[in-house]
Amino acid sequence: MSDLPQLAQHVVDLAVRNGATAADCVIREGREFSTTIRCGEIEQLKEAQAKALGLRVFLGCRSAGSYTSDFSSQGIEQLVSRALAAARVTSEDSYAGLSDPALVGQFAGDLELYHEDVADLASDFMIEQARRAEMAAFAFDPRIKNSEGSSFDSYCGSKVLATSQGFVGQYRGSTCSLSVVPIAVPDSGSGVGLPGMQRDFWYSLARTFERLESPEHVGRKAAERAVRRLGARKVPTCRVPVVFEPRTARSLLTHLADALNGDAIYRGASFLANRLGQKIASDTVTIVDDGALPGGFGSSPFDDECVRTRRTVIVERGILKNYLLNSYAGRKLGMETTANASRGLAGNPGIGPTNFFWEAGAESPENIIRSIQKGLYITEFSGFGFNAVTGDLSHGAVGLWIENGELAYPVEEITVAGNLQEILQGITHIGTDLEFRGSIAAPTLAVAELTVAGH
Repeated sequence: MSDLPQLAQHVVDLAVRNGATAADCVIREGREFSTTIRCGEIEQLKEAQAKALGLRVFLGCRSAGSYTSDFSSQGIEQLVSRALAAARVTSEDSYAGLSDPALVGQFAGDLELYHEDVADLASDFMIEQARRAEMAAFAFDPRIKNSEGSSFDSYCGSKVLATSQGFVGQYRGSTCSLSVVPIAVPDSGSGVGLPGMQRDFWYSLARTFERLESPEHVGRKAAERAVRRLGARKVPTCRVPVVFEPRTARSLLTHLADALNGDAIYRGASFLANRLGQKIASDTVTIVDDGALPGGFGSSPFDDECVRTRRTVIVERGILKNYLLNSYAGRKLGMETTANASRGLAGNPGIGPTNFFWEAGAESPENIIRSIQKGLYITEFSGFGFNAVTGDLSHGAVGLWIENGELAYPVEEITVAGNLQEILQGITHIGTDLEFRGSIAAPTLAVAELTVAGH
């Protein structure tokens, strides 16, 4: 890794010497491992190591990018030549350019992104972790008769960014994960392909192996969730209170991030355009984007435009305070970037959330369920149905029916429909169980009423 910053700076300098008015370079290098065990046998195994370099150049208000995995002198020279040639034929855009130099920098503290124990994991050990997780699922209940597989994945990598403004930054990261997808069969069944079969999953994700949930816990949890879906029924179409468990509540945040994206805002393609300072949610709702959260899966010392990451309150007590912006969208809107630039190796940076989360409330999930006489507890969404322009959403769903404050029986083949604006304003309960199993996280949420379409 020690040579990568010098290489990135060299590429930028070469681009400027060849006529670029500005340039930036990103280098990624990483090693990944992935295995899937199905019914005790290795079904998939991958080990890979890769590195690649991307360059973006500016000729005044014209810009273009290119990338390569050839780090030789000839490969770099060809990369610079291609990028400059492409920039000469692109259209001018007065909003294009590098980020404001006053915002360039990196978070000074330790973000705890890299842990050596992930790099030290042996292949045989990771395969055994996946095998143990699947075995735990099968051992949990005799009705677990099949599996879609148990997977263990790990990644260790580094990233370098350099700009013609004189910035050179670098950081390393590591992650590991374990997941299981068991299949439960009703007592009357003896194999796969039978009516009433159900599947579910559980997973654990961490930056260090020490914080990963044990294979036995992951397997048992996945099996428990699959078994509780056996005997699922349909319910009549109705409007009832709905409780979103954390992994489905996270889907609401994913939709909200799309509507908050600065590109959608300046194009007028979001129901939240021109809504800054307005009340868009219940008074209990506060939503944050924090790229400097220690150990966060979306954390980094700087974004993909070399802007120092920070904590940004997006919704505060129901009031819309900020959008998610990169430099380009910020210029379009007359605002400052929120350090949410996200890019691949080539092309201009897009916009993406960092650690985007719904702040926890004061009620336990159990008490939230007890507060509802009749309603739906959603455990999984299927399909995609969200319109950022109007805020309308519609998802297939499965879950558990709530009767008299208790989870009564599983339900399936239902559709939940509503409007994200109405959901945000209709939040009645927020759980204490905020937990990061990815860069987007939410606790248990309850909304006053939604349409549940059944039979």
